[in-house]
Amino acid sequence: MTPDGIAVAVMIILLFPMGYFTLASPAFLLVKLDIQPVAQLLRGMFNAHFMVMRVAGVIGTLAFLLDGRLAAATGVGLLTVLAIYGRPWFMQRMDHQLSATDAGDTDAPRRLRRLHWNGMLCNAVLLAVLLASIPYVAMSA
Repeated sequence: MTPDGIAVAVMIILLFPMGYFTLASPAFLLVKLDIQPVAQLLRGMFNAHFMVMRVAGVIGTLAFLLDGRLAAATGVGLLTVLAIYGRPWFMQRMDHQLSATDAGDTDAPRRLRRLHWNGMLCNAVLLAVLLASIPYVAMSA
């Protein structure tokens, strides 16, 4: 595979889960998060997103390292580190809000919604940075 082909493949591997999450997560804005199955589904979607980004990030980082693109590998590596270390932090906060909702805290769904918005915003920013970096990654060889 050509060097540019590797760069395109890595970008697609990273863009697919981020794009899917960007399209799927706003649907939860249309439902109440005090409904337990809905909140659990949202939790599962975030959990799956973090797990997929870990795998995609490791694959992307290794591909860029093997291709000799150290700057691109560093950028994707940082994204991978964020997915690996961000998951426990984020999921702990989400679990706390879910248990507070179960305990009858009427303010917990609002805090869960804020967490949802923050997760969507972080993904959107990372997706924008990744999209903006495509020309630079494709040109570096």
